[in-house]
Amino acid sequence: MTDIVKEPAASEKVNLLDFDHAGLTAWCAQIGEKPFRATQLSRWLHRHVEGDFDRMTNLAKAFRAKLKDLAEVRPPVPITEKKSADGTRKWLFDVGNGNAVESVFIPEDDRGTLCISSQAGCAMGCLFCSTGKQGFNRNLTTAEIVGQLWWAERELRRDQGVTDPNDRIISNVVLMGMGEPLQNLDNVVRAINLFLDDNGYGLSRRRVTVSTSGLVRQMDKLGELAPVALAVSLHAANDELRDKLMPVNRKHPLADLMAACRRYLKVAPRDFITFEYVMLGGINDSLAQADELIRLVRREEVPCKFNLIPFNPFTQSDLRKPDREQVLAFCRRLNEAGIVTTVRKTRGDDIDAACGQLAGEVRDRTRRAERLALQKAEAAELLGRTTN
Repeated sequence: MTDIVKEPAASEKVNLLDFDHAGLTAWCAQIGEKPFRATQLSRWLHRHVEGDFDRMTNLAKAFRAKLKDLAEVRPPVPITEKKSADGTRKWLFDVGNGNAVESVFIPEDDRGTLCISSQAGCAMGCLFCSTGKQGFNRNLTTAEIVGQLWWAERELRRDQGVTDPNDRIISNVVLMGMGEPLQNLDNVVRAINLFLDDNGYGLSRRRVTVSTSGLVRQMDKLGELAPVALAVSLHAANDELRDKLMPVNRKHPLADLMAACRRYLKVAPRDFITFEYVMLGGINDSLAQADELIRLVRREEVPCKFNLIPFNPFTQSDLRKPDREQVLAFCRRLNEAGIVTTVRKTRGDDIDAACGQLAGEVRDRTRRAERLALQKAEAAELLGRTTN
């Protein structure tokens, strides 16, 4: 007996990019299809990066007809695309209701990294981040997160003439774009499942990195559900300064954060935590502060590496880019202490795609604008205190 499936209105069609493999298998069962159909479909969607059901040639015609009636492949659509002189590419994706998010592709000799967003805006309010200045609207859906990779991989393949589904352009994914990924944990985990799935994008856990400002409970949950590489935004070695730079520290101070890092390392694909450290001229870039970082990680016994990120100025920040020689001296101090430390190469700053510059357009639901003046005053106070 043939299953009869009610044809939905166009607006009710299921977006297949919203499903990880388990979800796709369950949906296929719901419409009367066997589990192997979900595997076939997932390979077309994510390994071939195909959105046209008619081109999925090894699917049964009846299944393809059912897909056309019930489902669609709907990634977020770019509003603009910018290409940097250094090969970096940035897409601004429309996510509806006047909101947009950004993704950045960074080519290297040995890898291609895509930095993707997880929220429209950000509610964390870090002093040095342009995204936070625009406020927060909502979490992205799984389809909106996965769709950034889907779209970028498809466009890059087309540009480079790549037709073999095994020849991937994007080898690394970092959730370091707009938003705090761990505030959108459920959708982020489903996206990670697809990134790691051999019938999806087939990336290793070492090649997917989640960045967090330090949400302790959610770090533990990520370790349970999808323990990929972890990058923690640190930016200060003491609670007094970190409270001012990152409001999250008032709820999750450094001692709690370091304990969460130790717990995460028990399940992590790497034997170290990456600490991101945005260097702000005159605020956190002194050699004394480098020494304080060394004491912190030794005292807390957290195996780590540091990624130093020279601050990228943006409108309304009132913060300064650090002196290049100061950055290098800071880096040397940490390396001499036996802590692997690198300075992030600035990429894509001519198209506002460098770290901390992603902003897009977001409707402010968090009264962010009303707090901007206070943040500017705090920045001025920090600069005054450290330069006197």
